[in-house]
Amino acid sequence: MTDQSSVPMPRLNEPAPDFDAPTTAGQKSLQDYSGKWLILFSHPADFTPVCTTEFIAFAKKQGDFAARDTELLGLSIDSHYSHIAWMLNIKEKFGVDINFPIIADLNMRVAQDYGMIQPGASDTAAVRATFIIDPEGVLRAMVYYPMNAGRSVDEIYRLLVALQTAEDNACAMPENWKPGDPVIVPPPATAEAAEARPGEGYDTVDWYFSTRQL
Repeated sequence: MTDQSSVPMPRLNEPAPDFDAPTTAGQKSLQDYSGKWLILFSHPADFTPVCTTEFIAFAKKQGDFAARDTELLGLSIDSHYSHIAWMLNIKEKFGVDINFPIIADLNMRVAQDYGMIQPGASDTAAVRATFIIDPEGVLRAMVYYPMNAGRSVDEIYRLLVALQTAEDNACAMPENWKPGDPVIVPPPATAEAAEARPGEGYDTVDWYFSTRQL
C-alpha cells in the first residue's frame, strides 16, 4: 500500500488528478468529462446506511446538476459487482434509480491521488470527499466529511451554482449565497479606486465591502 504521507494532496485551482478507472458504466477517465463540470464524490462502502442516504439524495438531485451541465461520478473501494448489486438494492428497497456511474477503486489509486484515504479514519476505506472539477479539468472546490456524518447534497449543489455564477459575473459570493441574493463586488485595488467606490452605484457599506444585484 502506498504511504499516504508521500502522496501529494490535490490543490484548488490546479489540474485535478487524472484517472482512468472501471465503473458501473464501463471505463471512465477524467478526459471523458472534458467540457462539462464534474462532481466526483467518494463514500466509505456500499450497503451502508449513511452512504445509501447520500446516494439517494444525489440521484434525486441529478436533474438539477444536469441542468447546470454537471455530471456525477461516485467512488468507493468496492468492486463494480458490489456497486451494481447496491444500485439494484436501492431501486428495490427505496424506489430510486442510481443513473450515474460509480468507480470501482479496488487498487485505491484514484482515492489516494485525491486524498480520499485518511489514515486517521481508515486505511482501507475512503472518507466522504467531494470534488468539483470545471470543464477544463481544474479542481475548483473540495469538501471532506467524516465517515459518521452524511454530507449535504443541497450544499454541494449550492456551491456549484455559486462557483458558476461567480465565474460568469466576475464577483464573489457571501455566506450561504443563493440565486437572487446580492453578490460581492471585488474590492478596489488602489487608494484612488477606494475613494471612488462610494460613487459607483453599488450598495457600499465601506470601500472594501460593496454588493450588487445581478
